[in-house]
Amino acid sequence: MTMVEERPTSEARIVMPFADFRITAASRQALTRCVVSALAVLLFGTALAACDTLPGSGPSTSDVAAASRPKSSGQTRFALVDVDGHVVAKMESWTAVSMQGTFGRQGPVSTQSIGVGDSIQVVIWEAAAGGLFSAPSNDRIGPGSRAASIPEQAVGPDGAITVPYAGRVQVVGHTPQQVEAAVVRALTGKAIEPQALVTVTKNVANTVTVVGEVTGGGRVPLTTRGDRILDVVAQAGGTKAPSHETYVTLVRGSSTVRIPMQAMLTDPSENVFVRPGDVISVAREPQTFTAAGATGTNAVVSFDAIGITLDQAIARAGGLNDSRADPAGVFVVRYEQPQDYDQLGVRRPDPGTAPQRIPVIYRVNMRDPNGFFLARRFPVRNKDIVFVANASSMELQKVMTILLPFIGTGVTAIAVTNAVR
Repeated sequence: MTMVEERPTSEARIVMPFADFRITAASRQALTRCVVSALAVLLFGTALAACDTLPGSGPSTSDVAAASRPKSSGQTRFALVDVDGHVVAKMESWTAVSMQGTFGRQGPVSTQSIGVGDSIQVVIWEAAAGGLFSAPSNDRIGPGSRAASIPEQAVGPDGAITVPYAGRVQVVGHTPQQVEAAVVRALTGKAIEPQALVTVTKNVANTVTVVGEVTGGGRVPLTTRGDRILDVVAQAGGTKAPSHETYVTLVRGSSTVRIPMQAMLTDPSENVFVRPGDVISVAREPQTFTAAGATGTNAVVSFDAIGITLDQAIARAGGLNDSRADPAGVFVVRYEQPQDYDQLGVRRPDPGTAPQRIPVIYRVNMRDPNGFFLARRFPVRNKDIVFVANASSMELQKVMTILLPFIGTGVTAIAVTNAVR
């Protein structure tokens, strides 16, 4: 009978086709330590690599602050400005473009003068027959009186028109009533008690040119009662675009002012009187800002031309994402004009490739309750970027999401090792 040798219970015998393989308790512990050590090294290396390759929607609050610090050259590529009461007060003091502020409270043009290119018709009466203009005609007005119509004529470059027996009569810069008096004076002693009536049949000088997004652009004659900007736009057929997307530009001489149409609708003083020779341009320009980062919606968001504040912009973007957002990292990215930026009292960054505009990132701390009042006063402009950074805890959560599969694999390996007896 074959005897089976007894072995200590601390060993396990595995029968294999070609050899015997024994795992002692000590070797099992050593193997476990090796697996744990290898797993720790793997996890540590993976964590280090993940720090630079984590997915994200943009820089963190600390990344923005670090990038704004001066480099070895002493300059940065953009300015980081913390929004406080001083900053918003300066923004509010920046002179807003205004029709009334530029052109003043000028009333309507009291009289309309004749200009070069206008078409004029003159009718002359004589008190009795037998005068210069008493040839038989159908224009008999009353017993003994005669009327003669002079053909319509355009005012020439010399500013005069021709009246029979009176010669060239200067009309440019005069009203029709003044021209009537001049014609009567020129005919006195030649015609029998002459009277004259001067009519402007085609008004070229007293017009406003309307162009752009209107139904019927062109020259719009002005009325003697006076016309405002919206009156002229209405005579041109009105605008094609909604008022909240429409800008109106008034050019008068060397002055040009451009404001939203809504500004004239909400503030009648901005709807100033126009003058002959003015040019009105109507343009459609939808206003938008880009919402990015930890907001409810990442999208290009429209707003009215009259403007929007930061708190309203955040609300339109769906608010701050409660599970991701860093309230202390609310940023507004834009370019500022140098004359405006200098009023903030912040050093200029390196102008880089945009010497005429200064790149600025404004930071609003919404973790501070005072930030809500600052956001209510901070204006968001067309093409601004409103960016909300992720909270720092989100980075840890992303790392753990990457490491959890490896941790699970390591735990399984250790369990299998311990199960082998």
